[in-house]
Amino acid sequence: MPVISMFYGLIVQMFVLDHDRHHLPHIHVLYAEHKASVEIGTGDLLAWHLPPRQLRLLQAWIEIHREELLANWTMASSGTQPYKIEPLR
Repeated sequence: MPVISMFYGLIVQMFVLDHDRHHLPHIHVLYAEHKASVEIGTGDLLAWHLPPRQLRLLQAWIEIHREELLANWTMASSGTQPYKIEPLR
């Protein structure tokens, strides 16, 4: 599973061909012992859990990079490796 960005301890991944479970464009995020699946369009949690502060940081990053994330989702859904995206600074 490709890592598309890392910042403030968050590791953001996007599975290639991962549209069977959630059907919505989403990313997978790891933070310490936590993991989450987050919708790109809204920033809402689809599954699992992140601490509130890390979720807010991730949602800010999604807001800034939504177009890039959706382009990556289209690529990953067709079997192409997604591009890396700038971290939150």
